[in-house]
Amino acid sequence: MPTKKWILFDIGGVLEVVDDDAWQQQWWERWRAVVGLEPSAFEARIAEANLPSIDVTVGTEPAFWAAVGTALGLDEVQRRTMRADFWDAYCGTGNHDLIAYARTLSARAGTAILSNSADGAREEEERRFGFSEVFDPICYSHEQGVNKPDHEAYRRALQRMGADPGDVLFIDDHQVSVDGAEAVGIRAVRHLDNATTIAAIEEFLRG
Repeated sequence: MPTKKWILFDIGGVLEVVDDDAWQQQWWERWRAVVGLEPSAFEARIAEANLPSIDVTVGTEPAFWAAVGTALGLDEVQRRTMRADFWDAYCGTGNHDLIAYARTLSARAGTAILSNSADGAREEEERRFGFSEVFDPICYSHEQGVNKPDHEAYRRALQRMGADPGDVLFIDDHQVSVDGAEAVGIRAVRHLDNATTIAAIEEFLRG
């Protein structure tokens, strides 16, 4: 019986159209302007808030937003608005063509996700894009407790897929994450555009 192959996708910058390298800074700057603080004062308040690490922990999102709201003197409506704006910026827009292509792969390969994330991402991205209909497992850093490119992130994803490294192709928009996958024996390609990514997947599945 042939060994099952897997296509393992990153989310931000791959399945979602969003600039991973810029959106967070732009979002913080937007809210600095909203609250009317100078950069140094804003940064000091955020630093003093001692925000929880929502990228590697579960159940910490409420504490994160409560601390942000207190640090910046936001009322409840402002805090809710800030949170909604965060998730809109975080999720960007769906790469619907690539998601639709991934849906067609079910007869030839498993499809899964490995993504650095923030607590709350599973619910927000599921509501917007319905990832669970296409990808299983979905391995989020805030649930696994470790971020890419730490080798353990990939090992935990392999364990959940029940796959050997050589049977997996990983797609990510950051070279450091591609390198991390290759370091544990996973074949990986950097996502530049849909056409080249799809071509790489097709080549992998033919191999």
